Amino acid sequence: MSAPTTTQFWPSPTVTGPVDTVVTLPGSKSLTNRALVLAALADGPSVVRRALRSRDTLLMARALDALGARVDTSGEDWAVTPLPPGAAVGGPDGALVDCGLAGTVMRFVPPAAGLVDGPVRFDGDPHMRNRPVGEILTALAALGLEIDDAEEGTPGALPFTVRGTGAVPGGTVVIDASASSQFVSALLLAGARFDAGVDVRHDGKPIPSLPHVEMTVAMLRERGVAVDESDANRWAVAPGPIAALDETIEPDLSNAAPFLALAAVSGGSVTVRDWPAATTQAGDALRDLLSRMGCSVALGDDGLRVTGPAGGWRGLQGLEADLHDVGELAPAVAALCALASTPSHLTGIAHIRGHETDRLAALATELGRLGADVEELPDGLRLRPAPLHAGRFHTYADHRMAHAGVIVGAAVPGVEVEDIATTSKTFPDFAGFWSGLFGQA
Repeated sequence: MSAPTTTQFWPSPTVTGPVDTVVTLPGSKSLTNRALVLAALADGPSVVRRALRSRDTLLMARALDALGARVDTSGEDWAVTPLPPGAAVGGPDGALVDCGLAGTVMRFVPPAAGLVDGPVRFDGDPHMRNRPVGEILTALAALGLEIDDAEEGTPGALPFTVRGTGAVPGGTVVIDASASSQFVSALLLAGARFDAGVDVRHDGKPIPSLPHVEMTVAMLRERGVAVDESDANRWAVAPGPIAALDETIEPDLSNAAPFLALAAVSGGSVTVRDWPAATTQAGDALRDLLSRMGCSVALGDDGLRVTGPAGGWRGLQGLEADLHDVGELAPAVAALCALASTPSHLTGIAHIRGHETDRLAALATELGRLGADVEELPDGLRLRPAPLHAGRFHTYADHRMAHAGVIVGAAVPGVEVEDIATTSKTFPDFAGFWSGLFGQA
């Protein structure tokens, strides 16, 4: 796997002793973008409180604005005025949606675009043309929408155009969502606004990151939408209104990974404030994963507190784990496993090859570049203890890869992380915040 050519490398700080700190995280990107879509399709205005302000969420707000909704992002709480029924996109050329590197924008907005009258063209950063979206486009065509994905490039990928008429017939559709749970969520989010609702049936290998589908279903039900899950591979959304609901966004628990990993690496303690007692976020799995690696984990009124093993990263135990449902945690977990004193075997994550980059190949390449004994498998990674050393860690424009790099850098002096600014996807000014934990702000 070839690394991007860039000279922007950031010296990752290294711990000199146990860290003891309390962290307040930005809001969840997954929850923020789902809440914005549902608010734009609701039956009245609403507010998304403590919304994450990041590139992905601002791209979502602009995308919904392009369709005719209004998302006021001027404050911490974002006021949303929904799409008017049968809204027409402005101008003879219709609307343009910039997906950037946001998979949620590329996948969640096209079904909503069918509810406006006129063409809506989708494009994004060059790498986004490699990310899968064909299943959604095929499904939307089967549900009665006109899709043009052959205007340039590759069919079933960006760029493409959705030509809406102000209504979507809806009905039953069979998809293979084994590449991304977002394929299911995308159809469910807008399905209640389709004339016949939507009945999504999955036919294929198990769906990865299933907690994200559960998150979508829970948010729909909170807004009065009836969702039938009588079969494990079927989700039927009844037609009807989506009730306007003011929502307070939980902290992004997956973004907690590098901070909790810092406790593990340093042998200190890190508390993440406002950790929910019950959540559909995949990041909640960090509690179990870190405990199994030798950390002490306690959830209390003040948040989640993780204390690393005596000796810090030298006391970490390897991990045998199927990360199929929580693949977004794989980069951070793999970084810790590369530091562990016993072997690790991470499985069930072939689907993360289709994220911002091929994360399996990237992790094997970059951890190996720093001396890790890592074997890339078809669906995971195998890691054995080996001394790591200084070097450059490429991120491939992927915020989770950057998290992996700084975790290794916290233990190994001389690690330089490429394009640390890519972390702004889910955490603005991550580099400044991270350095502050080492007394370098």
